[in-house]
Amino acid sequence: MVNQWIRSLVRYGIRTGLVEEGDEAWAINRVLEVMGLDEYEELRQEETEPRELVEILDALCDAALETGALTEDSVAYRDLFDTKLMGALTPRPSEIRAKFQALLQRSPKAATDWFYQFAQDVNYIRKDRIAKDVKWIAPTQYGDLDITINLSKPEKDPKAIAAAKLMPQSSYPKCMLCRENEGYAGRVDHPARQNHRVVPVTINGSDWFFQYSPYVYYNEHCIMFNGLHTPMKIEPATFRKMLDFVKQFPHYFVGSNADLPIVGGSILAHDHFQGGHYTFAMEKAPVETKLRFPGFDTVEAGIVKWPMSVIRLRSREDGPLIDLAVKILDAWRSYTDEESFIFAETDGEPHNTITPIARMRDGKLELDLVLRNNITTEEHPLGVYHPHEELHHIKKENIGLIEVMGLAVLPARLKDELAVLADAVVNDTDLKADPRTAKHARWAEELKTRHAFTAENAMDILKQEVGQVFSKVLEHAGVYKRDQQGKVWFLRFIERIGGMDEE
Repeated sequence: MVNQWIRSLVRYGIRTGLVEEGDEAWAINRVLEVMGLDEYEELRQEETEPRELVEILDALCDAALETGALTEDSVAYRDLFDTKLMGALTPRPSEIRAKFQALLQRSPKAATDWFYQFAQDVNYIRKDRIAKDVKWIAPTQYGDLDITINLSKPEKDPKAIAAAKLMPQSSYPKCMLCRENEGYAGRVDHPARQNHRVVPVTINGSDWFFQYSPYVYYNEHCIMFNGLHTPMKIEPATFRKMLDFVKQFPHYFVGSNADLPIVGGSILAHDHFQGGHYTFAMEKAPVETKLRFPGFDTVEAGIVKWPMSVIRLRSREDGPLIDLAVKILDAWRSYTDEESFIFAETDGEPHNTITPIARMRDGKLELDLVLRNNITTEEHPLGVYHPHEELHHIKKENIGLIEVMGLAVLPARLKDELAVLADAVVNDTDLKADPRTAKHARWAEELKTRHAFTAENAMDILKQEVGQVFSKVLEHAGVYKRDQQGKVWFLRFIERIGGMDEE
């Protein structure tokens, strides 16, 4: 039976273009080596029907457990093993680079279309897991926000955690983004990457690399990372790099997490951007207050109608656009306004930074500069401009680039909690009696005053109300609030750097 699954995997490789027809025997031998087998019985063509990749890999992992090639039956160990299987069929990095560069000569979109499909074909992007994510659209006053309950990242494996504690500490690769991950066999505390490939890109004269995210929070979710393991830093070169990238790949946007804790991303140790082929709600949001900056007549500027504090700049020329972005960044880094509770630093610790996003739109270059501040207080120990405690039942984690643009990445616990909560509000059961609903009790009781819940509508109502909570999460993360006083304080900062309201 194992021969059938080996052949199915190799035929999959041939169908997807990972393996040439004439290399079938070689590919079978590669898989046999991974499986710890030294014999193979040729099967007649009609004995094997095309099967889904996840079914093939699951069957081969089961077979490897029986032979001892796979020693533990857990998610972490099966992931290490099935990635090794796919690595046996994955072309060399030089072949992928050559193919990408050849397609790039045809068009940037042709190159990215092929590379994105390749990342799925080799199972680097695990489509079966991505499909488990719960997603919906929530209409709000700021537009339609994307809501995702993230189920694609596997839960922590107790066996792997225990094994990792006994392993010697390793600093190779230095982080999950380093180029050295390409082809790495992995460990129980570091994912296998035999099926991972990256392609080089030059932006602003420096060597970077391009890959796709294995978790794909949105269409063609890609990552660009510095060839050097160097920390995140928002600086003038950041804007030049981002605009250079969107000029080379005009169908993609690109953005950077902020470079400070709390308001930054999960990997601050390695300079990187994220991008993709997707239109977020923030991009659709209009400018509500037009601004003018003397000396930058070729740059359109304005404050965006968005729950966070966003300055949008547009121009056909990148020079003035970059110069004005740098002026805003430099001013914000050092800006203190005690009345609006903006402090550039306290006790020598810097607080102000920017989350920048770049795109091409209607033939013009566009930058969205999101003002961020990571100050904490006794009342708000996780951050003043961070979701406050009353919203933690839905979202407690940091608000990074993806959330800033309008896509909520919510914890897996909410899938079960919302289902139980929907049943509880319909049947009027004690919300505080179940730990899964207790944290939502105050919120749910308020919802019951505004909605007539039934078995048919309860989940739909809860989903839409989760969207409203997420819009409040973004409001909390905004340094200037969405009221008249907040606007006055926002314009005070604009005036500090020589800008003015056109109205």
